[in-house]
Amino acid sequence: MAVSGNALEHESTVLPVVPDTGSPHGGMTGISTAFGTFGELLQGVLPGPEGDFLVTLPIARWTVATFRVDSGSTTVRVVPEHKRKAARLLSMIIEEAPVPMGGVLTLDSALPEGKGLASSSADLVATARAAGNALGMPMPPRRIESYLRRIEPTDGVLYDGIVAYHHRQVRLRRMLGSLSPMTVVGIDEGGTVDTVAFNRIPKPFSAAERRAYERLLAHLTTAVRRDDLREVGAVATRSALMNQALRPKRTLEEMIAACTDIGGLGVVAAHSGTSLGILIDNADPERAAKLTRAVRVCSELAGNVTAYRTLSFGQAR
Repeated sequence: MAVSGNALEHESTVLPVVPDTGSPHGGMTGISTAFGTFGELLQGVLPGPEGDFLVTLPIARWTVATFRVDSGSTTVRVVPEHKRKAARLLSMIIEEAPVPMGGVLTLDSALPEGKGLASSSADLVATARAAGNALGMPMPPRRIESYLRRIEPTDGVLYDGIVAYHHRQVRLRRMLGSLSPMTVVGIDEGGTVDTVAFNRIPKPFSAAERRAYERLLAHLTTAVRRDDLREVGAVATRSALMNQALRPKRTLEEMIAACTDIGGLGVVAAHSGTSLGILIDNADPERAAKLTRAVRVCSELAGNVTAYRTLSFGQAR
């Protein structure tokens, strides 16, 4: 079992701007991070113009971005080179700098790409924060959103805690709060999903289904406020089932059956990804036994298994 781990203690660590004494141009270096999310506790479409939304499940895996300014150049380079969205974002930010400049952005991520763990969103948010640090430009969430809105649909990883987020509009709907720690025993069904392409797919949900999503969001909002992990798991499972109309998961029924047999909280899905996970309460006195059984079942179903720790933002139990 591969267990998530990271030395970083906080999802939005913003380190101070560091003088880059090694640069002949007297550049600066900015470093920052952004966390990922294991799929979504809930994702669907609401009635009326508000439309598409999701609810995040932050996990203890991060992207770390380091931007080193080179004031003697106007060229931007990104490592690794395929992170083109981050390069585009960095160019937007530099265009607003008081003087022309370039630099090197390095992204180091523990989030796999194309699996539904918000790797792209984490890359972009960490990039904006690191560039802001290096250039002395404040990067509050709404400013970052104004950039990301021009690039792609985005998860709500700009905000501490669990949030309801209009990902296609790149706009916060509501801060829901935080939950006590859980473990997600996850599988990857294989392949990758392009988030931008997925969000172009028409949503075939009826008016009745949209009202059902509205009720689920209300239930989840109350459950998070009450720290009711069992109800959170029930909503996540229902959302995963409803998403079968858009991107079916071939092992979902087996994962739900395994979760019920194990006594887990519910099944959480990466609605636009390839991942599924069983939620287990970290305070459950039978946690160790449940984890062992969940790992065995997941390995038999998919041939792979990874455990993730959810972020609780100071909440403990």
